[in-house]
Amino acid sequence: MRHPRLVLFAVCSVALMSTVGVALPYPILSPLFIDGPVNGFTHWLGLDPKLLLGIAIALNPLGILLGSVVLGPMSDRYGRRRIMLGTLTLAIAGYALSALALFGENYPLFALARFATGLCEGNAAIARAIAADLHPQIDKTRSFSMVNAALYIGWLVGPLLGGFLMPFGGWVPFVVAAAMMLPALTLLAWLVPNTGAKVDLSGRGWITFAREQHALRLLDDVEVRRVFWLQLAFTFGLNGFYEFYPLWLVEFARLGPSGISWVTAGLCLLMTLMSALVWPRIGPRFAPLAAASTTAALAAAGFAVLATGARLPGLAVIVLLGLPLAVYGTSMPVYWSQRFDRHGQGAVMGLLSTTFCLANVAVALIGAALILLDTRLVLALSALACGLAAWRLAALRRDGRAAAATV
Repeated sequence: MRHPRLVLFAVCSVALMSTVGVALPYPILSPLFIDGPVNGFTHWLGLDPKLLLGIAIALNPLGILLGSVVLGPMSDRYGRRRIMLGTLTLAIAGYALSALALFGENYPLFALARFATGLCEGNAAIARAIAADLHPQIDKTRSFSMVNAALYIGWLVGPLLGGFLMPFGGWVPFVVAAAMMLPALTLLAWLVPNTGAKVDLSGRGWITFAREQHALRLLDDVEVRRVFWLQLAFTFGLNGFYEFYPLWLVEFARLGPSGISWVTAGLCLLMTLMSALVWPRIGPRFAPLAAASTTAALAAAGFAVLATGARLPGLAVIVLLGLPLAVYGTSMPVYWSQRFDRHGQGAVMGLLSTTFCLANVAVALIGAALILLDTRLVLALSALACGLAAWRLAALRRDGRAAAATV
């Protein structure tokens, strides 16, 4: 591939802007529905604003889940750039529709736009597949680390940008998000080749292909299925932490919005530094499974500390968890990419993204019940899930060594 570093830069730009768009509405929607004006948008059909807020929040990740299932495999068939250009264009249209719906106080249009935008934002799997295609010109550990760093920065910048722009009108951040996607779209069209494209001799249309060749079909492979379950366990624990550590900070650290923002900034900063500067240099020296099993165990230990409710140790742990979580976030995609390349990088990365989304949904359902009893129960369950994943990763590593020794 020509100019691989420029290609990686373009992919990271797309990942950054896409994540900013995903994260940008989080500080906007709650004040809009709960403290906003009483109108046809926040009280559509006379429904409770909290119900409308929950629907608006849930539709976007639901779209991301469905997009993750199909977009990666489609990029294996029709080409990475072609599918990503299409999804980015539709995402820009989705942001524009969201802004129009907010400006016109049209809740159904807003809900539809959030779902459609989520479908297109499932293209993180394609970004990782392109990063994998750069090997051996760029080591996979380095390329995945850089993509992850872009994602972490997006989760940091998105909420800050949304909160800053909110006073100008709830629709303004969505217009800005659409405008920010345009340079990424240009870089993608200019620099990224259409890797992954295969000639479709079957004559099937793309809708039929998406229905029959989705990422979940990889679970027919026994080896993939074994790794899928341990990855689901880890991402369950990870999402339990991501979704409920702000509540822990309120209840046990007695922090307000600004304090939560500072802690989150520290966590994201360490994740970004580890992914962008440290792990690309030292990561290739370590086997991906060894790094993943060790960092999964460290994450489990950190979540266990939070489950005790200890204030000062918990504050330190939340920030320091950025280091092992960043390493795990790079190591497992590298392992999946190397081990299951036969299924196509797009499909493999799509299944990884789908696993994360499934875990997110499960945590939202189970965690909502547990926090009624005690927030610490969610974090204790997260510790158990990540501990189980670390144990199974270590067993998988031992099995690999034993198999290699018999060859």
